[in-house]
Amino acid sequence: MRRPAPVLVTAATALLLGGCSLLPGGEPGAEPVGTASPVASEAAADPALAAFYDQRLEWADCGGGFECTRLTVPVDYADPTGATASLALVRSRTSATGEDRLGSLVLNPGGPGASGVEYARAAGSVLTDEVREHFDVVGFDPRGVGGSDPLRCLPDEEVDEFLAADPTPDDAAEVRRLQELTAELGEGCVTSGPLAAHVDTRTAAKDLDVLRAALGDDKLTYLGKSYGTYLGALYAEQFPQRVGRLVLDGAIDPSLTGEEVNAGQAAGFEVALRSYVEDCLAGDDCPLSGGTEAALGQVRALLADLDAEPLPTSSGRELTQGLAYYALAYPLYAPSLWPRLTEALTAASAGDGTAMLALADAYAARSADGRYANNSSTVIHAVNCLDRTDEQTPEQVRASVPEFEAASPTFGAFLAWGGLACAEWPVPAVGPAEAVDAAGAGPILVVGTTRDPATPYEWAQGLAGQLDSGRLLTYDGDGHTAYRTGSACVDEAVDAYLLAGELPEEGARC
Repeated sequence: MRRPAPVLVTAATALLLGGCSLLPGGEPGAEPVGTASPVASEAAADPALAAFYDQRLEWADCGGGFECTRLTVPVDYADPTGATASLALVRSRTSATGEDRLGSLVLNPGGPGASGVEYARAAGSVLTDEVREHFDVVGFDPRGVGGSDPLRCLPDEEVDEFLAADPTPDDAAEVRRLQELTAELGEGCVTSGPLAAHVDTRTAAKDLDVLRAALGDDKLTYLGKSYGTYLGALYAEQFPQRVGRLVLDGAIDPSLTGEEVNAGQAAGFEVALRSYVEDCLAGDDCPLSGGTEAALGQVRALLADLDAEPLPTSSGRELTQGLAYYALAYPLYAPSLWPRLTEALTAASAGDGTAMLALADAYAARSADGRYANNSSTVIHAVNCLDRTDEQTPEQVRASVPEFEAASPTFGAFLAWGGLACAEWPVPAVGPAEAVDAAGAGPILVVGTTRDPATPYEWAQGLAGQLDSGRLLTYDGDGHTAYRTGSACVDEAVDAYLLAGELPEEGARC
């Protein structure tokens, strides 16, 4: 979750989706095709927020069977009469009526920084047909993200430099350069405007409640994946009486410090890489050889070689060690991407970094012309550095590297040095990591995958155990998140909960 940790997204899906062009209030001259009756203003804890809770959403057709609009929220909830921010929304309406219509299902695909608008536009693969038949599917870009008054922290060419930087410094000069790049990112975010101090997840959860009210729903029905589970958990903690049916898939444990998150991801990606390597060795075209340990050693040797000498690519850009880590992590989110990793490792072993660079660019949503489709690679740091108060010095990080490497020989140092991410951040954090219990909330379904690389299974166990009404569904499988990734068992269990409120039995496994 911290630089240089990989971005937390759903099963690689969010990074492959097409964009949604949104204009304030819809396209010029478009007539609204639907409005929502807002919940009464007493839903707002503070009467000063009533204007936000009472706002009417003017939806306009934006193509492909979707409607788009904007939601207005205060930049700072402590100053609701001050500056405001605009959030991009998209909706696909159900044709169901009466008791068959179950309200709105709000989606968040993760990140922090992934676009919920793009995710909702892929609802055909994100949700089952039955769920889409009964719910209006709503996606939103959280504050600071994508189409929602985004933070513009760095120009594209500086994002290139930031991502390509050496993530495992070997000397004091390389440590200073890593600190300088992070400081420049933070300064750029602050220059973007006052919103930079208010993109934390606790505040985004308040936006989620304003959205619920503006949609006309008494309670929130929500599917959050990866970082979206953290957003959902903090929503439940702040608004337990407004919790409807919440599915938190690929869960983050809110009680973990930044260092604990990085350590957990290091171990998770190591497990996922081992699964990939074993699968690769069983095939006919694997560039790795020998047993599993020998093959893992060959991957680590490639990364070490890149630290000393980057590989050339057909674009003229170099494949650095930093970019190679992203290239390696990206396919581990979904087994369907493993063949691409095999092809990239084959080319890299022959001295060509082009295919691995393409994987890194896909991860960062970078196109061949050097433009980034969104700000996910930078806004993630703005959110994370506000969410947790813990910071580490270079000396503390260096001391932690051996422990990280013992748990994850491949990713340990990479993620250990991620502890420097917030040391130079110019905006104070809003609070420490804390456990949640959401006392008084309705039943909440937590889904965990046993070999999830980005959100280890233990995190799902932790979140489900903290929540007073949490129920854990375990998926014994590979990849990041479980719902709609290939398990009929998981899909049926999640659908039963969303459609009928039926939770799986205690200890249920798929």
